[in-house]
Amino acid sequence: MSTPSPGAANSTAGIPGPAGPRGPKLHATRRHELGQSFQDGGEHYDRVRPGYPMDSLEWILPHGARTAADIGAGTGKFTSLLLQRDLEVAAVDPSRDMLEQLRNSYPQVNALVGTAEATGLTDSAFDVVSVAQAWHWCDPLPASTEIARILRPGGTLGLIWNQLDTSIPWVHRLSRIMHAGDVHKPGFRPVIGPEFHGLERQLTSWEDPLTPEDMMELAKSRSYYLRASEATRAKVMANLQWYLHEHLGHAAGETVPVPYVTQTWRALKVQDALPR
Repeated sequence: MSTPSPGAANSTAGIPGPAGPRGPKLHATRRHELGQSFQDGGEHYDRVRPGYPMDSLEWILPHGARTAADIGAGTGKFTSLLLQRDLEVAAVDPSRDMLEQLRNSYPQVNALVGTAEATGLTDSAFDVVSVAQAWHWCDPLPASTEIARILRPGGTLGLIWNQLDTSIPWVHRLSRIMHAGDVHKPGFRPVIGPEFHGLERQLTSWEDPLTPEDMMELAKSRSYYLRASEATRAKVMANLQWYLHEHLGHAAGETVPVPYVTQTWRALKVQDALPR
């Protein structure tokens, strides 16, 4: 899998609309069931999921930051960006299998089993806390309280999502066949707790070069596929085979630029909210 290069970035502070929470609302039990899909298969996830554009980190990083906690770190896709900035990094994830992959790749990281609601990390120890591709698996209010606890004064919470750019028709249909939930929704606004202030957003457009085979493997890494029956899995693969090769006409092994939008949000602790 290729590491993405940043495309056009668009920063939008003070997004208009109601102050209340918006976005996906999963029942806690269902959220737990789906999240359990990722307990195993760390090697496959690490191989097929895309990385993140560097500007998604640059935008959330406070001036002079030295320490970072990556929550829901998985195999270390976003952790790698933190390390490139020479930060001292702690990584937290509930999946031991995912963390084993992270430790193999980045042995210098302090990798701990935990959750956003109970990180096990020290009070006021971090300049920035990132949650990449994972906030929708968290209970946002307890998670906000826990993250505020481990952030230092002046620290930043960053929430990051890689999302298929479904404004492009062929990508929209691809996402439907994959049953991909991580698609760009222009009206989305993440739920955060009252401990944070000044929520603002940046969008980065970029393309990930994939083969049809890569896209089929990507579909296998999604929670819908992982929780599905063998019959449903076979149907998804057959539909993708038809769409990519027969309908779109891509040859086996052909490189196809897949459009993504990375949505990055940042916020400060309320008591620490100062002009940037």
